[in-house]
Amino acid sequence: MPAPNRPAIIVISSHVARGGVGLRAAGFALERLGFPVWSVPTVLLPYHPGHGRSTRIVPADAEFAASLADLAASRWLGEVGAVLSGYLGDAAQAEPIADLVGAVRAANPQAVYCCDPVIGDEAGLYVDAATAAAVRDRLVPLADIVTPNRFELAWLAGTGTDDNARIIAAAERLARPQALISSAHAMVRGGTAVLLAGNGAAPLLAEHRAIAGAPHGPGDLLAALFVAGRLSGLGDEENLRRATAATFEMIARSVAAGSDELALAAEQATIAGPTAMVTVRRLARAGAGHDRK
Repeated sequence: MPAPNRPAIIVISSHVARGGVGLRAAGFALERLGFPVWSVPTVLLPYHPGHGRSTRIVPADAEFAASLADLAASRWLGEVGAVLSGYLGDAAQAEPIADLVGAVRAANPQAVYCCDPVIGDEAGLYVDAATAAAVRDRLVPLADIVTPNRFELAWLAGTGTDDNARIIAAAERLARPQALISSAHAMVRGGTAVLLAGNGAAPLLAEHRAIAGAPHGPGDLLAALFVAGRLSGLGDEENLRRATAATFEMIARSVAAGSDELALAAEQATIAGPTAMVTVRRLARAGAGHDRK
């Protein structure tokens, strides 16, 4: 059985043999923080597609669904405190994931579902339209926490996100309890930000210096760290601060080391004890005003 206050977390995402994205990033971070991880790969890859073409292995739809149904019917389901879903290999995977989320909630009504809608970036969608629609229409509506970048948010909400006021409005259109948006607009020159909206509270904006040449995977890491903080009982502002600081520091240390991937193993102390400073601002819901915290 997992230790007290450390429930298991089911992570459903891509798996690469080499690298620090998807399951590799989220699973490593959660286990480093003491959470048992149930890993469910949606696609197997030798490395991130950004490094070049490679063989892509997607589980057969029926086998993927049967495997998740086995987990849903298992006698250990009550150990699970959260489900985190990320990149999908096929649109048909959304329905079994939704069924598993329902089973987890039935076994543990306090369980949290975080949907990281890994569907695109500033260049547009990098999954097919059917998969993006399945994430939007089947998984996002179930989520307690949704963690898009601002480009994914624009596609999901069908509205612009070219300033923080519009990001907040787009997040409200998703109508989820919490939305954590990476690549939000910083108020300081040369910065980037993560915006947290929802729960009827004033939105929060965590800012830090932008780093050129960041490896793939920060979004996967950020979502996992935020879920871990939620399950650890952190308040929203402290959770946002710590998750953002750890992600920023991991990026900075990886780039400084010349790594083309997040240096998760070498810099794992960052996950549990980030020392990087981030600025957190409280925004008006219309995005018009803020107070430095």
